[in-house]
Amino acid sequence: MAHHDHEEENLSPEEKIYKDFIRRGNDFYNIDLFLSAKYMYADALKTKPNDSFAQEKFDQCKSNIKRDTIRVLTVVPIVAGIIVSLFYVLM
Repeated sequence: MAHHDHEEENLSPEEKIYKDFIRRGNDFYNIDLFLSAKYMYADALKTKPNDSFAQEKFDQCKSNIKRDTIRVLTVVPIVAGIIVSLFYVLM
């Protein structure tokens, strides 16, 4: 751990901020909080605009958000139909 701390001391303030955004983005991504992760990767890209890792993760988040939105938009009408049907059956 001491070696890791020593490496962190040698980083520029911008690099420390960048690494923190990436770490937080990865943490959110790993628990499927893609919108929060996307914001962290976007902030990392503000610090390092040409960073391929942050850009790739940002793009993956956008793709996952789109996929999840389509899934929700598919399921909600089905669930609504079931609820309406149950309502009429119980009346």
